Amino acid sequence: MLLVNTDFITGKNLETIGLVRGTMIQSVHVGKDIMNSLRTLVGGELTSYTEMLNEARAIATKRMADDADAMGADAVINVHYASSQVMQGAAEIMAYGTAVKFI
Repeated sequence: MLLVNTDFITGKNLETIGLVRGTMIQSVHVGKDIMNSLRTLVGGELTSYTEMLNEARAIATKRMADDADAMGADAVINVHYASSQVMQGAAEIMAYGTAVKFI
């Protein structure tokens, strides 16, 4: 599945199929959450949060691509990501775009 963040694919004529999306809500282990809270006192990267968001983004992207595949799409254009904090230590990642078929 081709995924791009542009509204076109060079050399391809596209037929729009529709909106596709994938979501993931992920949290870190409570122990890691406490360690991250302490880390904020001295500064630096909160690596367990970085890992959590990277994993959630990958899963949301796969779910979006699977949604497009189920619709018979060849690609997803205008791919975007959004995130929000659901609660302390948990975040929602949403991947969304427009499923298209090559014509």
